[in-house]
Amino acid sequence: MNNSIYVQPYNIRNISYTPCSLPVGGRNYTLVDQNKVDCFVSQKEASLPYLADILSHSNNEAQITETLYIIDRMADAGVKGIDKMYPVLSRFNNTTSPNIQTFLAGIYRKTQVPDAFGPLVKMLIQNSLHPQSSNFDPNEEIGGAILSYLSDRFRGSIKSPNVTNS
Repeated sequence: MNNSIYVQPYNIRNISYTPCSLPVGGRNYTLVDQNKVDCFVSQKEASLPYLADILSHSNNEAQITETLYIIDRMADAGVKGIDKMYPVLSRFNNTTSPNIQTFLAGIYRKTQVPDAFGPLVKMLIQNSLHPQSSNFDPNEEIGGAILSYLSDRFRGSIKSPNVTNS
């Protein structure tokens, strides 16, 4: 990571956090350090360049998954500008990692970036043709994201029949 370009968020420095732990065995969820997540989320848009830098350079699945989780929580908190991160997020559109696919689909569902629809469909088809072994099914989140795109596009375009009381 190149800290000369992006300054690390101020209260992340010199604090030790528990590393992310991916799903394993009977545990079908990722463990993250909630204090770290809360720290990034609380700094809102100021955290986005640092997170984008991590995603641009990391090849570590746990680090990528944790960063996507943080961005997903930021989307839940209404942080602005996440949709502008699509060029960085799209780096993972061809991943076969169920962990990365799940959080990526969740972010795409929340941001509704038009360019992300095709990659979501591609992920779903590839997973159907070549299923990955995992403790959970990423296709649930991917399918939900696709349905969200479709339902948002057609909401309001279908007119309800007029119902009158006689």
